[in-house]
Amino acid sequence: MKKLIAVLLLTMGLGYGAQAQTEPGLEFYQIGDFTLESGEVIHDFKIAYMTQGTLNPAKSNAALMVTAISGNHHRIDFLIGPGKGLDTSKLFVIKTNAIGNGLTTSPSTSTAQHGMAFPHFSIRDMVESQYLLLQHLGISHLVTVAGASMGGMQTLQWGVSHPDMMDSLVALTPMARTSPWSIAINESTRHALMLDPAFNGGNYTSQPLAGWRMRADVLQVIATRTPEAMRAQFPNPMDVLAWIAGQEDAVAKSGFDANDWIAQTWAYDRHNVGDTKIGGAQPFAGDPVRALHSVKAKALLMTGLLDLYNPVEEAQEAARAIPDGRYVAIPSVQGHVAAAAGFRPADIEFINQTVRAFMQDVAAAPRKP
Repeated sequence: MKKLIAVLLLTMGLGYGAQAQTEPGLEFYQIGDFTLESGEVIHDFKIAYMTQGTLNPAKSNAALMVTAISGNHHRIDFLIGPGKGLDTSKLFVIKTNAIGNGLTTSPSTSTAQHGMAFPHFSIRDMVESQYLLLQHLGISHLVTVAGASMGGMQTLQWGVSHPDMMDSLVALTPMARTSPWSIAINESTRHALMLDPAFNGGNYTSQPLAGWRMRADVLQVIATRTPEAMRAQFPNPMDVLAWIAGQEDAVAKSGFDANDWIAQTWAYDRHNVGDTKIGGAQPFAGDPVRALHSVKAKALLMTGLLDLYNPVEEAQEAARAIPDGRYVAIPSVQGHVAAAAGFRPADIEFINQTVRAFMQDVAAAPRKP
């Protein structure tokens, strides 16, 4: 059971598992000094990525995968592969890692700007690092951009920042502007880590394990599940206590870095597609609806029936604001993890069926580069 919990937390992108820098197939693009939208610079910056499928000679079949908070390039593997929603018999999928996840340059891995000295970055900075990677690979057009949770947020940002670059967007459990509820959840997780004496102002010599256990209670136990899901999972209600202990144990043993988590949550909290700058100007004046009106790609947004981390209303409103946007509810009470492998196979099959049908629509009427 503990091994299963570990696998689920890793695929969910919720902070389980020190990231493996030597995984076969993992590649790094060394950018060097990377200037953030704030004007600050991350030194010695590199972005980690992996690919699946074959790039055609015209380089016209590329898709971009972006990852969830604390997750890695495996976050939506359930959706990537031959015959899946993102069919690698047709698509060349570039699976990226976000700034701060421990693979792409992060507070935990930077020697020049380690820990709390690492510059604050944004969701848009993640997107621009991915854009530089695509330029390096010689790819100027994407069939789709896809991601879940913070990956869904990056996906919508891609549609605003680079509206002419892709045919479609697939955003699972996304937000165009982070909700107060989500910020409250993230602040609670930061408090859990930072109030552990072992955190030592970010200058710890070992991970703040008591803080990680409390963080597991906030995120894994409460924010990413639902009361209805737990009622079905635990016919004997007291059995939930042993499950909670297992969640805490898995996270406490994970090796994921506290400063990395805090840095990514700061980026998460401050996200608003309405703040996008184009040519140095802010044409949307902070209004996410105005920004979403500028999206030219076909867009599919999906959530479960209830989400206590990224509220479903955010995705519904974003889909209405995108000119060719559509919202589909996953018929699931699993909450935020409805878009994560390992909880309910029927949810994953529904997502794959829906994305396959959407991608067929995209292929039938692709946008001209």
